Amino acid sequence: MISSILLAVAASVPPTPVWNPTVGIIISVSSLVVVLLSTRIEKPLVGPKFPILPISIPTFVAAMAFGHIIGVGIVLGLTNIGRL
Repeated sequence: MISSILLAVAASVPPTPVWNPTVGIIISVSSLVVVLLSTRIEKPLVGPKFPILPISIPTFVAAMAFGHIIGVGIVLGLTNIGRL
């Protein structure tokens, strides 16, 4: 039996898009922008250095995670206004 709280929450969930290449491109671009912006932080080389980029591995992981959060927000926002 589904409780009334779950039914109330299910009615207020916004529509989410089905994954497609556009969603992947948006999240990839937002992650890349955040990684490029992370090179401007005060101490990007604290910890083990990343072999390719001028940032450390913890900075790279944090920037990618934040980029995904920003990308998901962009995708949900575009879906909410009907552009995606």
